[in-house]
Amino acid sequence: MSFCNPEDHRSWDIVKATQYGIVARCKALIEAGYDVRTHDSDNITLLHWAAINNRLELARYYISLGAVVDVLGGDLMATPLHWAIREGHLGMVVLLIQAGADPCLRDAEGCAAIHVAVQCAHTPIVAYLIAKGTDPDLHDANGKTPLMWATWRTFSVDPTRTLLSMYASVNMKDMVQHNTPLHWACMSQNTNVIMLLVQAGADLDAKNDKGETPLDIARIKKNVWITSRLQMIRRERGLDTQTNFFQTLVSNKTFRQRTTFVVTFFSMFCVGFILELSTPSWLSKMVLCIFCYLLVHGISAFLITQNETMFILPLAISIATKFWVYCTAFFYYWPYIYAPIGVICFFLFSTGMWYFFYKSIKTNPGIITMAEDQKKGAIVHLAETDGLKLGNICSSCLIIKPLRSKHCSVTNRCVAKFDHYCPWVFNTIGAENHPYFIGYLVCLLGILSWHIYAAFQFWQYGTPVSTDLVGFERIWSIMKYSPWVVWIFLNCVFHSTWVCVLLVCQLYQIIWLGVTTNERMNAGRYHHFHTSQHGNLETSPFNRGVVANFADFFQIELCGMLKPLKIDWKSKMEFLPEYKNVTIRKSHDHI
Repeated sequence: MSFCNPEDHRSWDIVKATQYGIVARCKALIEAGYDVRTHDSDNITLLHWAAINNRLELARYYISLGAVVDVLGGDLMATPLHWAIREGHLGMVVLLIQAGADPCLRDAEGCAAIHVAVQCAHTPIVAYLIAKGTDPDLHDANGKTPLMWATWRTFSVDPTRTLLSMYASVNMKDMVQHNTPLHWACMSQNTNVIMLLVQAGADLDAKNDKGETPLDIARIKKNVWITSRLQMIRRERGLDTQTNFFQTLVSNKTFRQRTTFVVTFFSMFCVGFILELSTPSWLSKMVLCIFCYLLVHGISAFLITQNETMFILPLAISIATKFWVYCTAFFYYWPYIYAPIGVICFFLFSTGMWYFFYKSIKTNPGIITMAEDQKKGAIVHLAETDGLKLGNICSSCLIIKPLRSKHCSVTNRCVAKFDHYCPWVFNTIGAENHPYFIGYLVCLLGILSWHIYAAFQFWQYGTPVSTDLVGFERIWSIMKYSPWVVWIFLNCVFHSTWVCVLLVCQLYQIIWLGVTTNERMNAGRYHHFHTSQHGNLETSPFNRGVVANFADFFQIELCGMLKPLKIDWKSKMEFLPEYKNVTIRKSHDHI
């Protein structure tokens, strides 16, 4: 294009030269007498054009010559700061703020800088403005706060999360219609932010000037999802009059969680109990099992919500399985465990399993915390050093994310060296409890294998099945004699299978690849991983070799031969030289 030819620039006017960043041409025209404070035919200054096109060098030059940073211009009578924000130019925003731009000035629509940043979903700019002192509850000319704009106009969750993290009021009302942010979210049917507002303490009974609550607006909009969610939360908070005792129970979260455990224990017992019935008809037993399933399904449908199904049920299944398996061991298997090694393995694996199970649940996985002034200071520092990007900060916690950290959507916390959230232990797996989790998997697989071994011991020495029977006839005889043991045995086989697969995957990632589950699944999102064209992980900068990876993970040191890296992943922001060397070497080897 002709734009690339310096000779063509000589004919450009200063507006066009500013738009395209032709510094030499702009300086020549200004030295020839052009005033940087002059408005063009559209009532726009050069600083506006430099701001919207992110021409930092020209903006500095114009400001040094006396350009007014808060000058109003254009159809919206906006400042250069407004223009820079609309395009998401954080570097330009920093420059203008440092030059004295007032972020509280409003344009013709009545919006200050933070309102524009929220409307355009430029989360880093929102964070920077608040960190520099902008009120997160600043009203526009119509009395709307930034949070109201975020819930009404922006369908990305990041601006809403950031504002809530900066303590924006979740119950403030606008000055015209007296709507809260939750009202605005319901009006725009913004399902992405409804639960964020509710969890932040939104008032479900708040009424606007028409006397409408958020639930009323959701009904008017005929949004089934929002309506059902708000109704459920209102019942949980006791805001709606309960029509009967049953609804009162269903709306009680503690009751639902306890019901989940009871139903799980009951279901597992009922199947085994039905199989143990003395009736010779297996058809009758099958009918009873189907009836039991329908009963449990009906109870679950009315009493157990999706939240309990996703996060409470796995833990309930885990504990119920352990309970009935141990009952079976003591009442059926124990008299037939003759070998001392069998007894020793039972107590070793049992003790280890319960210890590591407890530690996996109770140990802080590595939650990252930061004081409010530290958060703001870090945000300002990163913004002013061109390091503040959406990938570097957590929009929920508003902290600078260390290497390998990630925000856990279940616990709503940033976790150091995040691996995954495990519903089976009701906790996030991170830097501090990951070794305990591996220990739990090893011991769990060991005790499940022991129970499988014990079941065979019971069938060999504790059942009056003729040794002449072989194949299917022998299996059928065993099933008829001890159906409960068969039921528990099948549970152990099922759980040992997926536990074994999970353990192998975990050890492969930890020892062979040197990555976490999150890093392996999302390697394409991280610039420091080498991935294939399909986004699959090829090499990791954290991979120091099998032995070193093992030592690093378990922090094992052996006579100077094994020297693990001791790293505080809660604060590690940069790569160590050891990791850099591995990255360079692996990249070269790959080429």
